[in-house]
Amino acid sequence: MSEAISALQSASHSGFAAVAEAGLCGMISVRGDLSSRSLAAAVRDVTGTDLPGPRRILHKSDRSLAWMSPDELLILLPYADAPAVVSGLADGLAAEHALVTDVSDARAVFTISGPEADHVLRKLSPADIDVLAPDEIRRTRIAQVAGAFWRSGEEEFTVVTFRSVAQYVFDLLATASEVGTEL
Repeated sequence: MSEAISALQSASHSGFAAVAEAGLCGMISVRGDLSSRSLAAAVRDVTGTDLPGPRRILHKSDRSLAWMSPDELLILLPYADAPAVVSGLADGLAAEHALVTDVSDARAVFTISGPEADHVLRKLSPADIDVLAPDEIRRTRIAQVAGAFWRSGEEEFTVVTFRSVAQYVFDLLATASEVGTEL
């Protein structure tokens, strides 16, 4: 059996902000009726959090739960935990009209950090960074590809994209971190 590796094997770049691929990250997509009590209970058992409201991400220990759309959640957790959690969730939701999918190997995760980390995203996304609240996740474009991001620290953002465009997104983030912070 082959060993899992992240898309860019923890590549990093330093400019006025530091850009780094976060390495392997477990991610589970849960699609279904978010008003269902049994879905909420099953997800709470796995994450330790209630369901987040629209465009919110909640954190508990080493797990996070993000609202991705009116019928989709994204669970972020340690990579090694994902297969067992998918199996448990699928069993727990067998009576529900729901879909539980391990998307860990289909995604890439990056961090942008430093006092001017927000300027990197300002250059690449149409989202209004100034109104991005703590624990708010934004699905948007990163240049010409789909992505999502949130403030993961006082001077840090986490970005999730498709693995197939990981090199492109890394290069965009690295380039944007090189050129001045003025817009």
